[in-house]
Amino acid sequence: MKNAVISGTGSYIPEKQLTNLELESMLETTDEWIVTRTGISSRSIAQPHETTSYMAAQAAQHALNASGLDANDIDLIVVATCTPDHFFPGVACYVQHALKIKKPIPAFDVGAACSGFVYVMDIAKQYIMNGVAKHILVIGSESMSRAVDWTDRATCVLFGDGAGAVVLSASDRQGIVGSVLHASYDAEKLLNLSNGTFDNQRAMISMRGNEVFKIAVKYMGDVVDEVLEASQLTKSDIQWLIPHQANMRIIQAIAKKLDLPMSRVIVTIGCQGNTSAASIPLALDHSIKTNQIKRDELLLIESFGGGMTWGAMVIRY
Repeated sequence: MKNAVISGTGSYIPEKQLTNLELESMLETTDEWIVTRTGISSRSIAQPHETTSYMAAQAAQHALNASGLDANDIDLIVVATCTPDHFFPGVACYVQHALKIKKPIPAFDVGAACSGFVYVMDIAKQYIMNGVAKHILVIGSESMSRAVDWTDRATCVLFGDGAGAVVLSASDRQGIVGSVLHASYDAEKLLNLSNGTFDNQRAMISMRGNEVFKIAVKYMGDVVDEVLEASQLTKSDIQWLIPHQANMRIIQAIAKKLDLPMSRVIVTIGCQGNTSAASIPLALDHSIKTNQIKRDELLLIESFGGGMTWGAMVIRY
């Protein structure tokens, strides 16, 4: 049985930045209020041509380049997103087209909100371990700025846009060590993004932040213990934490849970905002490109998102 290893990473971040100072002129808020509560100073904002599909394809090409593979070596494309350009055709199908892949390989999207990337990594792992695929493009891509209410300071200050991608390949060396996924229906709609079908309103994110924060800290803390047990590892084995970039206070709480200094935690939220399913692959690519994470080191990625969904994975890079 083959293991699923990371053979390449890539990312795409829109050039346009929306700073807290600019938000001060739009909302009843301040830079100090935003930074204190979230750790965010600015966030990336997609321009009209920078669709979820476009950004996904750009990140995918960069990941392919890093892996040394040709697009036609890919056996599957799976994209995590909650902000697709269309319900169909899917973002993954667009990526297949944009990369000029000639084979009619399977390509599909998965909606698990901010936990989406952990979910699609787990799906891709199964394809590789079962011998169905040798090389898989795993992508997280989001246009969150198109789904926020720009009059709601509780949510619009949080989110940004971008895409990150990973090429997972079959290998004899260790790669994904263990993973845990969970979901529990959010009947109270504490964190919600409607699609406008039923009320003919523009799809917008709504969130009861304090309640979501408490749940996220608990569940993300619990899933750390679970994934370590599933991987037959201890906290001291983990060398890097790459958390979903939701909120600096949550990130710090999880680092404390792992007894990791913040110098061993990859943090990109300050200049990107919460990019939902794109945040972990964006942070992963950044950490590799800046030579922070080295080959054979053990990483823990974990996330919590709407649904509610949450999960964690241990990877030997």
